Amino acid sequence: MGRRLVPLTLDNLQDLPHRCRSCVFWELDPVSGEAAVKADRAALEKESWISAVLLDWGSCGRVVYVDDVPAGFVLYAPPAYVPRSTAFPTSPVSPDAVQLMTGFVMPGYQGQGLGRVLVQTVAKDLLRRGFRAIEAFGDSRWKEPACLLPAEHLLAVGFKTVRQHPTHPRLRLELRSTLSWKEDVEMALDRLLGAVQKEPALRPL
Repeated sequence: MGRRLVPLTLDNLQDLPHRCRSCVFWELDPVSGEAAVKADRAALEKESWISAVLLDWGSCGRVVYVDDVPAGFVLYAPPAYVPRSTAFPTSPVSPDAVQLMTGFVMPGYQGQGLGRVLVQTVAKDLLRRGFRAIEAFGDSRWKEPACLLPAEHLLAVGFKTVRQHPTHPRLRLELRSTLSWKEDVEMALDRLLGAVQKEPALRPL
């Protein structure tokens, strides 16, 4: 079974689940997001957001393929690019952290460790780019795939709760203090995935 992870770009955005390609829950504030959905322009807003973040900040997602079939994805960015991040009772995300926004593993590929591999790949990317931590808003009452990740899953892959809440705790994964974990991640990724494709060199002119 061949696995490969590639950066999310406009070229492979169509490999995300249909509902995720047109979801702007994180990318717009609640009022703008509702207006985009009503005007049937959510998919265009999603493309615009990804394009802007790629140009301004760099890679903001990963897609994992198993035998060249899209099997899952993860999306992340600094909180300044994520308007919805201020709308939670446990907001804001810490200024030294990048927000893990959302992710999904397709049915048929769940239970194979792909969720952990995706988080580890994000961690490796952010370590290389000099960030200190990843934070995420978890869903403690998660029952089915949605825009928020289940808090239980985040805890299972190494996150710790930094602000408690009965529904939406904020969780954090420290990066710089986990050097041995970093090395383990890199070794595991090299074994499992081979050479991860390099970032697209997209930066402002």
